[in-house]
Amino acid sequence: MSLIRKFVAVAAIALVAALTGQAMAQVKTDPEVAKALTLKAAALVKEQGVDVVKPIFHAQGEWRHDDIYVSVMDLTGTWLVYPVKPEGEGKSVINVKDADGKLLVQDLVNTAKDKGEGWVEYRWLNPVSNKIEPKMSYVKMVPERNVFVYVGVYK
Repeated sequence: MSLIRKFVAVAAIALVAALTGQAMAQVKTDPEVAKALTLKAAALVKEQGVDVVKPIFHAQGEWRHDDIYVSVMDLTGTWLVYPVKPEGEGKSVINVKDADGKLLVQDLVNTAKDKGEGWVEYRWLNPVSNKIEPKMSYVKMVPERNVFVYVGVYK
């Protein structure tokens, strides 16, 4: 299925959910859409820098909608852009673990450093269901800025 068709499918699901009274936040984003958003966001960070894109990534719209948002982190595990909790920006979370004790942030950092890009799977509290659920984030290194971008989706 082409990327455009996947975007259209997600939009159609969102419209149906809205029309049937379901919360938009319950729409689960397709992992390929999250990957595409990560790659596009990484290109923007490379071109414009973190300080310029931070307010863009914080705003509702292309970069933050439904159940996804763009985050940016440096290789020390410090959040530079974290739209769902801006007060956490500038803080190191390198030792944060998932629900099973997996060193999640270290896995994100290592994927960025060692592979350049890829998926990281973990279990995290879904604020919509208020349950621990499987989640995966696509990570993309931006070596020109010494940061990486990631977007996560619940499975």
